Amino acid sequence: MRIVVTGMGVVSPLGVGVEHFWSRVCDGANGVRRITRFDTQGFACQVAAEVPSIEEDPYGFDPDQSLEPRAQKRMDRFIQFAIAATDEAFEQAGWVPKSDHEKERSGIIIGTGVGGFPAMTAATRLLDEKGPRRLSPFLVPSFLANLASGQISIRHGLKGPSGAPVTACAASLQAIGDAVRLMKNGEADVMVAGGAEACIDPVSVAGFSAAKAMSTQNNETPEFASRPFDQARDGFVIGEGAGVLVLETEEHALARGATPLAYVSGYGTTSDAFHVTAGSPDGEGGLRAMRRALAGAGLTASDIGYVNAHSTSTQVGDSSELAALNTLFDERGKDLAVSSSKSMFGHLLGAAGAVEAICCVKALTSGLLPPSRNLMDPDPLLTKFEFIPGKAIARKVDHVLTNGFGFGGVNASAVFSRA
Repeated sequence: MRIVVTGMGVVSPLGVGVEHFWSRVCDGANGVRRITRFDTQGFACQVAAEVPSIEEDPYGFDPDQSLEPRAQKRMDRFIQFAIAATDEAFEQAGWVPKSDHEKERSGIIIGTGVGGFPAMTAATRLLDEKGPRRLSPFLVPSFLANLASGQISIRHGLKGPSGAPVTACAASLQAIGDAVRLMKNGEADVMVAGGAEACIDPVSVAGFSAAKAMSTQNNETPEFASRPFDQARDGFVIGEGAGVLVLETEEHALARGATPLAYVSGYGTTSDAFHVTAGSPDGEGGLRAMRRALAGAGLTASDIGYVNAHSTSTQVGDSSELAALNTLFDERGKDLAVSSSKSMFGHLLGAAGAVEAICCVKALTSGLLPPSRNLMDPDPLLTKFEFIPGKAIARKVDHVLTNGFGFGGVNASAVFSRA
């Protein structure tokens, strides 16, 4: 059984809508700026990749397009993002389950690393300042991690399997992998899969900064802060957004006349069992995930034409992934292209894998491979490959691999193939 992608939707720091997003990705655009959500005085890191509003950007986020004002107040921002991305993905897929059977055979898995963190921190402040009676009865459903899936299920009548991986920065890639497994196991014909994140908040920024994980050297030049694989990298840039894919069994998609965009041909997930925040220096856990994804796809390393790396712009994480890539693709050279989309729109945490999966599908369908920004002094371990600085390059590939690694030692890898 083969699983195909038939629809995609995105909310990102580079804008809303897949085509606008992809155009800006190919141009190597910058989605990082100084934080506007709160006063950053005293914060070590003062930059983030915020989703622009419709007032700031003609392709910015407008919650009014998806939700009434009353509904918006009852949902944290990550849920709003997920709903908007899903609406776009369903529109492209042309799928609206109508009969009871269709609804029962359609499911949803939306991952998130943190869930409604701003709603939780705001409620804590309100509780401390004004007491428990001021909390809303809608507070808990506004921040629960599974409520992105829950709200979308209600909105579109999806009565099949439901899930919400919270495996840190691997969450949405695991959501895609879990969805594929459910369909191959015969439990669904259609699955909505992806991730959403919106936790640019004083507590999260301060917490990641305390862990020495975030960039602090480019507060005055935010456009240079996210620099995966560059030797001057000094930490990741937190971002927000959502990516959603409509996945179907090929049989179901073709029977209803849908156009497959790509195959999800392989998936693998592993654990490092090494450290809470750092992977093994040799990238052994990520390497096993990539090998499992290739085995599931029935491919070898020589079949992959492009890798969308997890690379977040931390010294340790980038080095670990590079070690794994050099082991797996030891015999390859400039015929393998490698880049990191996070250089343009930061690290979307639990939403990163799904948004980057959209980049992979667009690479397959457009014949353009996305670039890396700020790659001025590449890590020597990268330079054996085609590392695509600045702008996209035209190159037709048949299979691409993407990675998502997270705190706790969780690793996920997926292979997408030309339809």
